[in-house]
Amino acid sequence: MAGGDVAGVAAPGPGNQLGHQIGQHRLADKEAVPSVDVELVLAVDVSYSMDMDELAIQREGYAQAIVSKEFLQALKTGPNGKISVTYFEWAASSDQKIIIPWRVIDGPETADAVASEILKTPIRRASRTSISGAINFAMPLFDENPYRGLRRVIDISGDGPNNNGSPVTLARDTALEKGIVINGLPIMVKEPSYSTMDIDNLDYYYEDCVIGGPGSFVVTIKDREKFKEAIRTKLLLEVAGLTPERPVVPAAGREPRVNCMIGEKIWQDRWGR
Repeated sequence: MAGGDVAGVAAPGPGNQLGHQIGQHRLADKEAVPSVDVELVLAVDVSYSMDMDELAIQREGYAQAIVSKEFLQALKTGPNGKISVTYFEWAASSDQKIIIPWRVIDGPETADAVASEILKTPIRRASRTSISGAINFAMPLFDENPYRGLRRVIDISGDGPNNNGSPVTLARDTALEKGIVINGLPIMVKEPSYSTMDIDNLDYYYEDCVIGGPGSFVVTIKDREKFKEAIRTKLLLEVAGLTPERPVVPAAGREPRVNCMIGEKIWQDRWGR
């Protein structure tokens, strides 16, 4: 999968038609062979509902997971022994910032470089929560990736429902049509409150409204002390192409347990826009 279309080439003159055809076949053969095991987009929530401590732990969690012994061992289980990864932070539908452009991780040295870059970037916060905006921003990133993978995965972490931009289910379904898998890391370490627009059962919301694709899953964070452990678990599963012991029941064929427009409804009820 995910070999990508071979870029169009201007039509050659009749004298070099055969050479052109051979070149195209070689290019197609090269494109058909994935060079990494997974193309992984890490999409990280930095909305104001996340406090500064959570944002710091989240950053450290990703950095420490990438350099962990378990992660580096998981890398070796794939046929290519390497992945490509990009990391961006998101808030409103028009607010996404790439922290790490596409990089290959194939061992301790490249893992250290990516982790260091994540940690040295200043922490920021921004308004609104647009999971749909994050998904829509992530999809074209795969086309910009010079490395082709066996799988394409968007990894969304966040602590609230979509309340800005297009409905999250529209963005999800568009990604699934492109063969992209979406996994989720719902953050539920605080009690839901009026000020933060948190909801009960955010894990159900992620399962029924956000994630999708073959083997998609949710790893929930309900304890601040387990934050980093959960991030490491999720990355290990994604790199190894595995799913958790408790598989997620596909949302298809049944009504979502949580209204997929609940974030938009809460925002409308409170601010009327």
